[in-house]
Amino acid sequence: MTRHTVPVTRPAARRPPVDRDGSGWHLPVALVVLSLVPVVAGSLRLLELAGGPQLLPANPRIDASPAPVVVHVLTAALYAFLGAFQFSARLRRRHPGWHRRSGRILIAAGLIVAASGTWMTLFYPDAPGGDLLWGIRLLVGSAMAASIVLGFTAIRRRRIAAHRAWMIRAYALAVSAGTQALTQPIGETLFGTSDLSTALSVGSGWIINVAVAEWVIRRPAGLWARRRRAPATSVRPL
Repeated sequence: MTRHTVPVTRPAARRPPVDRDGSGWHLPVALVVLSLVPVVAGSLRLLELAGGPQLLPANPRIDASPAPVVVHVLTAALYAFLGAFQFSARLRRRHPGWHRRSGRILIAAGLIVAASGTWMTLFYPDAPGGDLLWGIRLLVGSAMAASIVLGFTAIRRRRIAAHRAWMIRAYALAVSAGTQALTQPIGETLFGTSDLSTALSVGSGWIINVAVAEWVIRRPAGLWARRRRAPATSVRPL
């Protein structure tokens, strides 16, 4: 008797939920690395203010009023490093209580970062970049604070997608100093150190981060989500 084979549909193997914010620890580690240069530079400045050796170019504005810089550096480091781990979907799923508690800390830290940055923009005179960069800094500080407030309002109303989007925007603005550590030297090498070139090279760091943030917010679930819905087939004898 002849044995025939026919395709038999089996249920698709269960896949873990799609992690649109990165896989495992890869994204948080990458964000920590991005933040290292400005955090290290800020730490060296704090060391100088504490009486240590001068390791960075002198800045009379900071020497005259160091308190805002100290507050800004400390809260920015906390916001950058702790905030990086909010992007781990695995950590959020396994430890939702930690996500909520650290989120409250980050809201306070982020608002202080935005406020101290805005204060320095308004009251530190003759900063490089001229009026153009002065205006950009005010816009960025206001946008970061507004994004945090809107993100907090959204989560209070259980609007998860809106909360995620606004917090991504706020974080992208906050860690732009890491991107500017690349764009500013490149801009000054190519176009010099005029106020205009400084404003454009520093401003481009914020533009790049905002563009990446909007791509992350708006990107589709992608191929892996479609594969999860596709049935698996196998062949077996009857």
